[in-house]
Amino acid sequence: MDYRNLGASGLKVPALSFGAGTFGGSGPLFGAWGNSDATEARRLVDICLEAGVNLFDTADVYSIGASEQVLGAAIKGRRDAVLISTKTSLPMGDGPNDAGSSRSRLIKAVEDALKRLGTDYIDLLQLHAFDAATPIEEVLSTLDGLVRAGKLRYVGVSNFSGWQVMKSLGLADRYGYPRYVAHQVYYSLVGRDYEWELMPLGLGQGVGALVWSPLGWGRLTGKIRRGQKLPEKSRLHDTASFGPPVEDDHLYRVVDALDVVAEETGKTIAQIAINWLLQRPTVASVIIGARNEEQLRQNLGAVGWSLTAEQMKKLDTASEVTAPYPYFPYRRQEGFARLNAPAV
Repeated sequence: MDYRNLGASGLKVPALSFGAGTFGGSGPLFGAWGNSDATEARRLVDICLEAGVNLFDTADVYSIGASEQVLGAAIKGRRDAVLISTKTSLPMGDGPNDAGSSRSRLIKAVEDALKRLGTDYIDLLQLHAFDAATPIEEVLSTLDGLVRAGKLRYVGVSNFSGWQVMKSLGLADRYGYPRYVAHQVYYSLVGRDYEWELMPLGLGQGVGALVWSPLGWGRLTGKIRRGQKLPEKSRLHDTASFGPPVEDDHLYRVVDALDVVAEETGKTIAQIAINWLLQRPTVASVIIGARNEEQLRQNLGAVGWSLTAEQMKKLDTASEVTAPYPYFPYRRQEGFARLNAPAV
C-alpha cells in the first residue's frame, strides 16, 4: 500500500481507505448500500488491515449513528492500528440544534461520536456541509478547542465550495486556528467538476482530497453498458436520485474507453477507474466501499500498478466535458491560458 501525506499535514494516509457507510445500513439510501453487522464488519476490517488500508471513514448521519457504532465494535482492541475519519453537520434530528456547525452542535456531535466509536479521540473530523447560519469564526474556534482538548487530531471539510474553503483558511490563518487539511469530495471519471476550482485550491493551499464515490455512484462497475438495461439488482434503481447525475451518453463514452483499457491491462473497469484517480493531483486517498469480502478484494486490486500515460490520456479525453463559466475561457482561449501558465 502506498501512503501519502494528507494535504500539507504530516499525517500519512493510505492511497485507499474504507468507507463504512455499509456498516449497520438502514433506510432507503444506506440500507441499499449494505447492512454489515459487527461480525461481518470486523472481517472486512481484517482484510483492510492485511492490505495496509488503515483509514476508515464514516459519519454520524450514516444510518443515524449505526455506522459509527458498528465501526467502533469492529476496531475494538486495535484502536492504535487504525485511523478514524468521521463527519458531522448534517441533520441528526428535527430539533433546531440537531444540524449545522454551531459551537453547541459541534461539541455535542463530537462527544456523541466518541461514545459510538468507543474511543477518546478522532483522527480526522470533517464538516459534512457548510453551515451558512453560523459564523466561520465560531466554527473554527470550536474546532480549535476540540483539537487542544485532544479529542480531534486533524480537521477538514466535505462538499464545500471553493470560496467557503478559502474563506475558512484565511480566517484560520488570521487567528491561528487549525487549518483544514482535507476535503472529502465527489470525483470520478464521470464527475470531474472537482478539477475546475477545488483542485487548484487544494494544490495552492495544501488541502488533500479524500474521494467519495470513485465509481460514479455505482455506474463504473462494468455492469452498465450501452444498449443494455440497468441490471435488476443494481442499487441505482433505489439510490440514483440521491447521488450526482450523469448523462447516459457521457457514461457510455467513458465505459467504452474503460473497456479498451481493460483489454490492454487485464484489470476490471472498477480497478481502472480507481487507479486513474490515484494518479490525479491532490488526491490523498480514494474511499472504497464494499458490501462483502469479494467486492472489497476486487477494489483492493486497484493498487500496486499504474496506468500508462497513453491510457491516462485516453480516459482523460473520453471523460472530458466543457467546463462552466468562468472556467472554460482558461481552457479554450490562448490569452487566458497564457495568464495561467506555470512560471518558468
